Amino acid sequence: MAPSQLVDDDVLMRESVGCPERFATLFDRHAVAVHRYLARRVGSAADDLLAETFLIAFRRRATYRSQGADPRAWLYGIATNVLHRHRRQEERRYRMLARLTVATDDAMSNDDEAVERVDAQSLRQQLAAALARLKRGDRDVLLLTAWAGLSYVEIAAALAIPVGTVRSRLNRARRLTRESLSSAMINEELL
Repeated sequence: MAPSQLVDDDVLMRESVGCPERFATLFDRHAVAVHRYLARRVGSAADDLLAETFLIAFRRRATYRSQGADPRAWLYGIATNVLHRHRRQEERRYRMLARLTVATDDAMSNDDEAVERVDAQSLRQQLAAALARLKRGDRDVLLLTAWAGLSYVEIAAALAIPVGTVRSRLNRARRLTRESLSSAMINEELL
């Protein structure tokens, strides 16, 4: 995002307090990215959660303070808090994905494309299981980095935590995810 747009977003946020129509521009600029983040975390529920996120943001727009980050980080923070209310569903979804099995006819095919699909499906299941095992805060930081592309400062602003906490959570989440994936791959090779 260009620095000029950061200023524009801050200005739009302040102006929207007196002129609510100005908030629509913020929605237009950020809804697709926030929706993408939500969809990756909760699938089809993303539409409802996006609406809830922007409704909360609209209602709280007068309380917005930049604190070194743009409104996009603030919106991701709201989206993450909305997700927390739905975390049980998210964790169930990751556990379900981890339990899915690959169809046997795909596994028995000698076609290179089928083999690649089986490998990708297997990795997806292992990743879902690894994500399900992470603590909520660690998973939030990891997914805000990987899926939303936020910086440490933006994540800190979004989650209202210190930057040092972001760094330690991200380090722990990456390490645990790598260990889970490595362990799963070793176990597969032993079978």
